[in-house]
Amino acid sequence: MISGVIVIDKEQGWTSHDVVARLRGILKTRRIGHTGTLDPLATGVLPVMVGRATRAAQFLSGDEKEYTARFRTGITTDTQDITGTVLKTSPPVTDVEAVRAAASAFIGEGQQIPPMYSAVKIDGVKLYDLARKGIEIERQPRRVVFSRIEITPLGGPDYQMEVTCSKGAYIRTLCHDIGTELGCGAALTELRRTRSGPFFIEDSILLSKVHEAAENSELSKIVLPVDTIFKEAPPVNLSGDSVRLCRCGAPFRTTLPDGRYRVYDEDGEFLMLGEARSGRMYTVKSFFEP
Repeated sequence: MISGVIVIDKEQGWTSHDVVARLRGILKTRRIGHTGTLDPLATGVLPVMVGRATRAAQFLSGDEKEYTARFRTGITTDTQDITGTVLKTSPPVTDVEAVRAAASAFIGEGQQIPPMYSAVKIDGVKLYDLARKGIEIERQPRRVVFSRIEITPLGGPDYQMEVTCSKGAYIRTLCHDIGTELGCGAALTELRRTRSGPFFIEDSILLSKVHEAAENSELSKIVLPVDTIFKEAPPVNLSGDSVRLCRCGAPFRTTLPDGRYRVYDEDGEFLMLGEARSGRMYTVKSFFEP
């Protein structure tokens, strides 16, 4: 059974769920999941876990992300992007320095209220289901971090920005909030995710290419090994009783400094993400085939 990570370059118009459903058909398996939802308007990096690699999803979903976004000043919509109903128009801001000053207010750690048109659940109900019924409810702000926001003018009311941010940050809400700071409103017009954790846009492929690879029995060329997710953790190879104990899920002695490690057997099979503590190695998550 295939196992690993496929980094999809999601096309506009697809939901993240659409991508997973399509891959289940192509790969003939249901054991597939994505990390980090992208709106239908958005394109770009969508890491998809297949097989036992789904066990690693929790380690990737919280990773830092990077985006290239475009937005228009002077417009406010109900979805905070250009696909929504226009609620208000105002004279746009065409001074890039004013926009940069407004954006700088959001650099660093802050609070962001998730939009009504989002997959956030409250009492088991997705916000966008309520929004489509014309219902708006109070949402609790979430902690987010924007470590980089770089603004480039595109002419007239339109701007491009490069953003590096934490998980859970909504770029269309950032655009909306910049518009509020400017006093004229703003709406997202384009969005492309260029990085999700260790995966960059250069690592990604279109769904059509996955289908071609499956048809030609070349999936091994596009599926990344699950240990790619943990490449910042140093590798360690085990032998003898340590391998046996590792496969049993039991801690074993180690002389390694405290910290997390990619643990392999003597043949190079990735066994687990391990954590050394006080002279013993513990399993954080195992990935070997039973």
